[in-house]
Amino acid sequence: MQKKEGKKKRKIAWGITGSGDRLVETVEVLKETKKKYQDDLDIAVYLSKAGDKVVKYYKLVDDLKENFDKISVEIDANSPFLAGQLQTGKFEFLLIAPATSNTVAKISMGIADTLLSNAAIMGLKAFVPVYIMPSDYKEGIIVTKLPNGRDLKLRIRKEDVEHVKKLAGMDDVLILQEPEEIHRIFRKHFRSG
Repeated sequence: MQKKEGKKKRKIAWGITGSGDRLVETVEVLKETKKKYQDDLDIAVYLSKAGDKVVKYYKLVDDLKENFDKISVEIDANSPFLAGQLQTGKFEFLLIAPATSNTVAKISMGIADTLLSNAAIMGLKAFVPVYIMPSDYKEGIIVTKLPNGRDLKLRIRKEDVEHVKKLAGMDDVLILQEPEEIHRIFRKHFRSG
């Protein structure tokens, strides 16, 4: 895609919570996406307090800084002022990937006491699409990778899955199961024509 003269880049907000499950893969998909749409797209990264810790644990801080336009870390539910920026149209959509079961539960219950739960809820009130990739979307046992490469076996509880189902029924919320599904979102929003 070629950038048109004087055309402003479109912006999306990407929220990272404290889940390490599929985090590395998600970063890779968004790096590919940024490169593909580089002339038309800015991606601002918003880390929850736990997300900040997890990206450090997975040694992804430098990777994020090198590949994305802006990195912000949660101070409180309204700082940085992501919710207001979503409501005023600065961002085309909000992507939260990966999303912890805590973040999913808060959004499904309307609890806006963290940066990303507040941003999602306020964005939805203003008809901004919110795409969420929950770490716990299907009941059962999963195996995820730790930063050292070892496997970690986890139980996904029915209570967590119930919150995902509730989110899936909300207007303007789309649930993703795998990082590769992020490509579909960008194709939808960045269709040429």
